[in-house]
Amino acid sequence: MAKEIERKFLVRNDGWRAGAATKSVMKQGYIASMDDRSVRVRVLDDEKARLTIKIGRSAMTREEFEYDIPVDEAKELLGDAIGVVIEKTRYRVPHEGFVWEVDVFAGRHRGLVIAEVEMRAESDKPSLPSWLGREVTGDARYSNQALATEFEHDRHALSHTA
Repeated sequence: MAKEIERKFLVRNDGWRAGAATKSVMKQGYIASMDDRSVRVRVLDDEKARLTIKIGRSAMTREEFEYDIPVDEAKELLGDAIGVVIEKTRYRVPHEGFVWEVDVFAGRHRGLVIAEVEMRAESDKPSLPSWLGREVTGDARYSNQALATEFEHDRHALSHTA
C-alpha cells in the first residue's frame, strides 16, 4: 500500500526559482470528494494523465494509489469535475537531500504559491529553505481538493501571503 507523507508551506518569495530543476504544467480536477477520501484526475503537459485515489484524514500521511490513464479520457473526466479545474505549474526544487514541489497557481487561484515536500517518514526533518513562509500542513483550506471543490462557496478566505 502506498503512503503519501508530506508537509506544505506558503511561499514567501521567488528565491526557489534559481534552484528549479524541472517544471510541468498541470490541470487537475476531482471526480469524487469526501472528507477522508478523493478521486483526482490530472493532465501533465498535455501529454500524460493520472488517476489518483487518496484516503485518510491525517494532516501529514494518507494512503495514495496512482494509475496512468489515456489523456483523452482524463480530459473527458476533467469536463465532469466537481467545482473548478485547478491550473498550476509545478517546479521541482532539490534542497539538501529533499525535493520540494513548488506549485504556482493560475486561473481562479492565480497568485497562490504553495511548496510541498514528500518524506519517507513523519519523523523526517527536511531543512526548510529560506523562501518558505507559513506552514499550512493540515490546514484543509490549502489542500488541492478544497481549492477545487470549495472555491465556489468562498467559505474560507485564503491568504496568498506567507
